[in-house]
Amino acid sequence: MKWLWFALMTVSMWGLYGICLHAGQLGMNDPVNGRYKAFFWVGIAYFLTAVLAPAAILTMQGADWSFPKAGLTWSLIAGLVGAGGAFCVLLAFGAKGTPATVMTIVFAGAPIVNAVVFICMHPPEGGFTALPLPFILGIVLAITGGGLVTYYKPTPAKAHKPMPEAVSPAADAK
Repeated sequence: MKWLWFALMTVSMWGLYGICLHAGQLGMNDPVNGRYKAFFWVGIAYFLTAVLAPAAILTMQGADWSFPKAGLTWSLIAGLVGAGGAFCVLLAFGAKGTPATVMTIVFAGAPIVNAVVFICMHPPEGGFTALPLPFILGIVLAITGGGLVTYYKPTPAKAHKPMPEAVSPAADAK
């Protein structure tokens, strides 16, 4: 069950991804280019995590550095769709989407896309008519759940006005 822990850690990290990315975009204090500046740093993080870390592990384990064409091609495509999806999240934020809405649609929709593409690439024995009813119900529930969470998300509390800075008596004397 080690795989489950890694899957749950991924859920936690990807669940925080949109919130952190949006905060990074806003923290750039640049309404025009802030999302691109934030994505630049996401790229740096990807480089550290996805290039340097595996290179170190491969080196320490004495792995050969051969990369068969099929593995290289599919891995490159995976990186492109992953990074492209991350970039599209930023574009959605820039188009006035909020993390609560955008990420709900992403995380409700992605498993549906995954399931549909997987069964198209690896059709079930007996064809598509052999799909179990609970599987089909799961797809319908994912669509319904994503829609409900998106539509009925809680409205954030109104931001409080900052308290005026206290002025010390010494400052008044100046």
